[in-house]
Amino acid sequence: MYRFYESPNRLAEALKLKAEHGAAACFIAGGTDLLIDLARDGSPESARLGLIDLTRIPGMAEIWEEGGALHLGPLVTHNQCVRSPLIVEHAFPLARACWEVGAPQIRNRATIAGNLVTASPANDTIVPLLALDASVRIESAERGSRTLPLAQFFRGVRQVDLAADEMLTRISIPLADGVRTGNFIKLGLRRAQAISVLSVAGSLAIGNGDSNWREGEITHAAIALGAVAPTVVRAPEAEAYLVGRTLTEETVAEAARLAAMQARPIDDIRGSAAYRLAMTETLVARLLRQLRDGRAREGWLDEPVTLWGDTQGRWPVTRREDEQTSAPSTSLQATVNGVGAALAGGMTLLDSLRAAGFLGVKEGCAEGECGACTVFLDGMAVMACLVPAERAAGSELVTVEGLAASDSLLHGVQQALIESGGVQCGYCTPGFVMSAAALLAERPSPTRSEAQEALTGNLCRCTGYRKILDAVVAAGQTDGSGA
Repeated sequence: MYRFYESPNRLAEALKLKAEHGAAACFIAGGTDLLIDLARDGSPESARLGLIDLTRIPGMAEIWEEGGALHLGPLVTHNQCVRSPLIVEHAFPLARACWEVGAPQIRNRATIAGNLVTASPANDTIVPLLALDASVRIESAERGSRTLPLAQFFRGVRQVDLAADEMLTRISIPLADGVRTGNFIKLGLRRAQAISVLSVAGSLAIGNGDSNWREGEITHAAIALGAVAPTVVRAPEAEAYLVGRTLTEETVAEAARLAAMQARPIDDIRGSAAYRLAMTETLVARLLRQLRDGRAREGWLDEPVTLWGDTQGRWPVTRREDEQTSAPSTSLQATVNGVGAALAGGMTLLDSLRAAGFLGVKEGCAEGECGACTVFLDGMAVMACLVPAERAAGSELVTVEGLAASDSLLHGVQQALIESGGVQCGYCTPGFVMSAAALLAERPSPTRSEAQEALTGNLCRCTGYRKILDAVVAAGQTDGSGA
């Protein structure tokens, strides 16, 4: 799947490795896009690529405020943004977009920087970051660092201004003066785990400290559109039109019309160009009305479900002295269900666990779509098909085989599934059990809506979600520990 795997513990070491290997190596952080691309490619060229894993480098997963801006390190994940008070307060469109990405297991691994570097016009976090006037810092071992406005970073579909020896090391969002509001709206073909048909993000400011969005005069406007052009684009004519006006229905309608003029959509399997064009106007109008009416944060939870235990979303960076990572075929030592285990490298964690005999970890899609391979890696729920096996070296893993307290005492959610009739064909059940167990550890008495959110990454091929949800809620009511 990949030729070699390196796991540096310093940024300078990572940049040196990239300078040595150039285009023959890829940085990997979350890997939720990269591993799928490598598996789908299957060419001899992709098999000769190496991976430089950044997740052992300390201090790279921080969000902080400095110099009039918010800054995100290159390992900041989507779930970290969702739970960050700084992001929610000062960059809410980004928090909302991160919440719309994938499922909890994917958001625990996928990074914002990786979403930018992948550079698909349908990638959700690019849209709010463009509307928030973000910039990126890029570094190389030989030439030092440079900073680019985000709009200049993208050159085309999946093309960015990043040399073969460079790495994106920081994302910065300027803090706004005065009263601002913003939001992100995504249109997908399903409620979760959906690629955008199109998306919009907006940020508005009104002057004189006024907070009356119905009558206040707009002093700043930014509107960004995703999946309607080769790159994510701004709508400058609509932005210029909004400045100096109030958000009357006439203003909203005209701004939406002008924004749609910036769209250059195509026909694809998710939607036609004509549909995208019409919905661009609709969603921009909807966004502006939400901002005007104070409804931007409708449906937002104070503590969204993360399934990350007590980790706060940060991967441990320490590793065993004898850990070896340079050759994919090396036997990797990990602790699985409390017992030492040798795992093979050069493959996904899913394949490695199954090869080691942990057959409760199921392969349903191998693309992060179904959640059947959900495991706990260092306390966080992840999809094993999207993790390189080497990342588990020196780590603690829990699979469905390790949840039961003993041979005779099932985990609470396992028992509840039996009692509710939630166990169906059984193929997807291990993934549901793992996600539900992570939820119960996070929220001992979850509501039904919290249970639904926790299971958005798990696909039931028998389509019987009702009794599964009944079991999760019941397990919380009977025993908050889940055991």
